[in-house]
Amino acid sequence: VQLQASGGGLVQTGDSLRLSCVASMGDFSRYNLAWFRQAPGQERKQFVASVFWIGERTNYADAVKGRFTISRDNAKSTVTLQMSSLKPEDTAAYYCAARQGNMVVFNAPSYELWGQGTQVTVSS
Repeated sequence: VQLQASGGGLVQTGDSLRLSCVASMGDFSRYNLAWFRQAPGQERKQFVASVFWIGERTNYADAVKGRFTISRDNAKSTVTLQMSSLKPEDTAAYYCAARQGNMVVFNAPSYELWGQGTQVTVSS
């Protein structure tokens, strides 16, 4: 099983960026999906957004609420993070993650599957 993230880059403050993550597991629709980020010097990955497998309910970190949108396309086994009004403090490596279960969780260790990071750098 693999998660392949893409879409990172160098942008300016206020710009938008779209991250995508393609998964290879066969029962993708039953996975809870999330994006985390880790800035340089941070010990732990920080929760950004998640989309639940039932009803596609979404959750966001306060720091990104209103600016980021997570969505999933089960037919394409893809989870997307649309980021707008980017700020320098959004600079980080962004990781997609997946887990099975019937609870919404926000801590990285609870996620079973991880993609490689994609770097987002926002210049001021």
